[in-house]
Amino acid sequence: MIELQNVAIGYSGHDLISEMSLRLVPGSFHFLTGPSGAGKTSFLKMCYAEMLPTAGQMALFGRDVHSINRDERAMMRQRIGVVHQDCQFLDHLSVAENVALPLTVSGRSVHGQELRELLSWVGLRSQADALPPELSGGERQRAALARAVMMSPDILLADEPTGNLDWEMSLRLLTLLVELNRMGKTVVIATHDMNLIRQAKAQVSARVLRISGHRLQLAGADL
Repeated sequence: MIELQNVAIGYSGHDLISEMSLRLVPGSFHFLTGPSGAGKTSFLKMCYAEMLPTAGQMALFGRDVHSINRDERAMMRQRIGVVHQDCQFLDHLSVAENVALPLTVSGRSVHGQELRELLSWVGLRSQADALPPELSGGERQRAALARAVMMSPDILLADEPTGNLDWEMSLRLLTLLVELNRMGKTVVIATHDMNLIRQAKAQVSARVLRISGHRLQLAGADL
């Protein structure tokens, strides 16, 4: 699904990560760790083609990212769900409308039953008509997850999804991510929370990737 060969990413001639080779296969589960500023967010941006490699080769769904045009790249992004660290919503739209926004923007019809089932899955059925400012931090993250999977993506990328949540809510969000993986989705979670990674041990077979010294390293065997 995502294949990297001797890839580098960076800004203004400065490499955040270099000589990076990795293959993310369908149905795999990865945690991405490393200190602040190491390049975790940039790595995720590259995975959904918002950033392109500054060196090396990258294939996304079997296509070289440098050979596809902007429209093709946009189509590929529909197969990738992203939960940003600071999830943003349109505050004048309801939770349900915000979750359905990817379908609305792409011109696809929204099926009410499917939307209700998705909101129930993340525990937000009763907040469907609420406005985003009325949600707690945990509810916002679950709404962001629902929006990310609205298009039934093949890959889900989450950037510090539990960073502002308490432990109980972090575990609840982790459970949802594990369920997605068991449905066959490829999941990549960038996190500083080693306790979250340890908690995943009994639930999912995962690999830990660590960015250190401008290199992407495998940080241990299966959890």
